[in-house]
Amino acid sequence: MASSSCIAFSYDDLGLPVVANAPRSALPVPSAAGASAPVSTGTTIVAVSFQGGVVLGADTRTSAGSYVVNRAARKISRVHERMCVCRSGSAADTQAVTQIVKLYIQQYAQELPKGEEPRVEAAANVFQSLCYQHKDALTAGLIVAGYDKVKGGQIYAIPLGGALMPMNYTAGGSGSAFISAFMDANFKDNMTQQEAVELVKKSVAYAISRDGSSGGMIRIVVITKDDMLEECVEGDKLPVAP
Repeated sequence: MASSSCIAFSYDDLGLPVVANAPRSALPVPSAAGASAPVSTGTTIVAVSFQGGVVLGADTRTSAGSYVVNRAARKISRVHERMCVCRSGSAADTQAVTQIVKLYIQQYAQELPKGEEPRVEAAANVFQSLCYQHKDALTAGLIVAGYDKVKGGQIYAIPLGGALMPMNYTAGGSGSAFISAFMDANFKDNMTQQEAVELVKKSVAYAISRDGSSGGMIRIVVITKDDMLEECVEGDKLPVAP
């Protein structure tokens, strides 16, 4: 009577099954597609001006290839007391540039006469200078926005390549292609703060529903002469369902 044979399994140090006497290269190894790619904030960032300041918004998804690295990332970074920058492109590039400008503005603020604050335009010019000088090495699309006593609420768009454009409203990142027409149709001069917040919420939500590189939650920052307020809209409470 022939004896029955059985297949023996063991597990390697990664916890993957290994068939006895089978070459390791013959077994498929599961991996996350694109997990080794650079982390990108390929994303949706938005800024809208209103009567007393500016509203900034962004989604919270960062990815490496098709792998979602972070579902709750912060793409709106504080530069100074009433200045922020929205970041899109390479997470490493935009974080490095932001840290450099933040330190520069802090030093500049200490040199100003008492009672004066750095101007938003000055910060935008430093961002633009860095992005333009290193345009061949950086993948960074930025929106610099804030409030100062000289010009009030301001928005500056810095797309790839290092141009600098003052705007009343703007969008950036991969999701911007899906919402530019919506923002054109719904923006109006002298909006109230609530109207601007709703426009930003809906714009980012529409982008999340259409753009595969945008997702997660919506982070919103409102900057006025008196304060800087942050709000977060969770993914299951978006005004437009993805």
